[in-house]
Amino acid sequence: MKDFLKITLAVITGCLILGIAKLFIFFGVVGSLTLLGKSGPAMPGSAILKIDMSEVQLAEQSIGANPISGLYGSQIRTIGILDAVRAIETAAGDPAVKYIYMKPDMAYGGMAQIEELRQALVNFRMSGKAVISYIENPSNAGYYLASASDKIYMTPHAGGMNTLTGISSQMFFLKDILGKLGINVQLIRHGKYKSAGEMFVRNESSPENREQYQEMISSVWDSWVSSIAESRGISAESFNAALDNLELNFPQDFVDAGLVDELLTLDGLKSRLTEYFEASGFDKTAMISISDYASLKVTPDFRADNTVAVIFAEGNIIDGNIGQQVAGDRFAKIISDVRENDDIKAVVFRVNSPGGSVLASEKIRDEIALLSEEKPVIASFGDFAASGGYWISAGCDYIFTNSSTLTGSIGVFSMIPDFSRTIDEIAHVGVDFVNSNEHSDMYSCLRPLTGKEAAYMQASVENIYETFTTVVAEGRSLERSYVDEIGQGRVWAGDDAVRLRLADRKGTLMDALRYAVTASGAGPADLSMWNIAEYPKPLGPLERISLALNGGSSAVSVFKDTPFEDVEEAFRQWNANESGKVYARLPYEVTIR
Repeated sequence: MKDFLKITLAVITGCLILGIAKLFIFFGVVGSLTLLGKSGPAMPGSAILKIDMSEVQLAEQSIGANPISGLYGSQIRTIGILDAVRAIETAAGDPAVKYIYMKPDMAYGGMAQIEELRQALVNFRMSGKAVISYIENPSNAGYYLASASDKIYMTPHAGGMNTLTGISSQMFFLKDILGKLGINVQLIRHGKYKSAGEMFVRNESSPENREQYQEMISSVWDSWVSSIAESRGISAESFNAALDNLELNFPQDFVDAGLVDELLTLDGLKSRLTEYFEASGFDKTAMISISDYASLKVTPDFRADNTVAVIFAEGNIIDGNIGQQVAGDRFAKIISDVRENDDIKAVVFRVNSPGGSVLASEKIRDEIALLSEEKPVIASFGDFAASGGYWISAGCDYIFTNSSTLTGSIGVFSMIPDFSRTIDEIAHVGVDFVNSNEHSDMYSCLRPLTGKEAAYMQASVENIYETFTTVVAEGRSLERSYVDEIGQGRVWAGDDAVRLRLADRKGTLMDALRYAVTASGAGPADLSMWNIAEYPKPLGPLERISLALNGGSSAVSVFKDTPFEDVEEAFRQWNANESGKVYARLPYEVTIR
């Protein structure tokens, strides 16, 4: 008994010490943040706007620096595409900004985010100011960004890693390994192109799935190559030939191919940057990062008479109220609050979602329909607006998409794994069912579905597919038979979506914002005279501290930085406990590096 009391007392004492330690850390960080805030970034009288993609990563919304890790040195900053583009747009008219210097190596972000950043650079050049890029390790996304520059310089030193080889998507199939484990996944779906779940029931891609992914990848790449070729004054054919023939091996190869203007050492680069700055020496130049510039210049304008809201629907569509994803109840409340806010005259619904729960999608769609009765609701597609992501946005008044957006995927599926052979032949465990009704155990995952049960599930899938195609037909003023024809679960790239009338126009988030304020008729067409309000509200410093102290980030993935990462991400929300649930979701998520 004595030992028990000692152990209990030790545990209680340990918990108290841990709690007190957390409080000390909390208040210490708050105090440090206060001091840091007093010595925050300052705008030089004359500066170069620096975009170093090894220091920032693009996202839909900005995320402030991690308050704790930031105390121990520099870190990668996450900047939202809206803040990044607005910062570049502001810099174009800011006499203090002389030009943009970009280091595009290690560019990381979604395909549509990269595309929108590049368009902002093109627009910046129209102001008469230059964009200068320096490359050491060429990549697909990095060179695509750099190609928007007035001048592209490259290191003369060999040894940099060239991953500018074109884009690729890998698909993995698990039927054989699941079979060895005795697991049989029963896939119930509508749509011959609806490949979500196919990885569990096949050991290679279906012809339809291969067809759609090949066309999708080709469409995105053709769009990127067209922009590169136009900017560099070369042909798309010669650019692709250089990649296909592996002609871009050494720095001089890039110069010979017309992809780089000149090879420069770092010292030579400093001289060139000094020259463009019109300074007497490099030490007389000043640089400000895009993150710091955005924090100084991109702030809410509460003095504006009117507000346009941007609702960021980013992530998997899930049921409930959970943060960090597009939770049905949470987003229904957000949209309702926007509808009831009389200061908000127009709304941009920014969708960057591969889909998910059908029920949550319907809840969100209902609220969007109510919102559009009172205010113009303009959709802007990010990297994905597919399956449930398209479901929630099909009823918007107007839809903008990027060329790189993956959309459509109008189809639904359900999966029920059967572990009966695993239990019987591998684990050698006996299972006996005691049911109140004939089919009480159909979702137990411990036996295969009967023919009657499979037909029951198929009827549910067919009914939801009909609802999905009706939602799209009514939202886009199309015949349901036509929607069914281009649906069938097929994924389309943005250019094809416009051609097929699934979207109205190619354009960026800023294009959607300008269209929205004009459509409202409630104020000036000049977006600079409007306040832009973001929903959900970005986390504040104290909220980020709380999340950091309590491990608020998502769990570490066993597939991190492996080819299986996209597979794991795509099905993170699916589990055997929700067998029989019907989903409207993409099979994979694609990232270009």
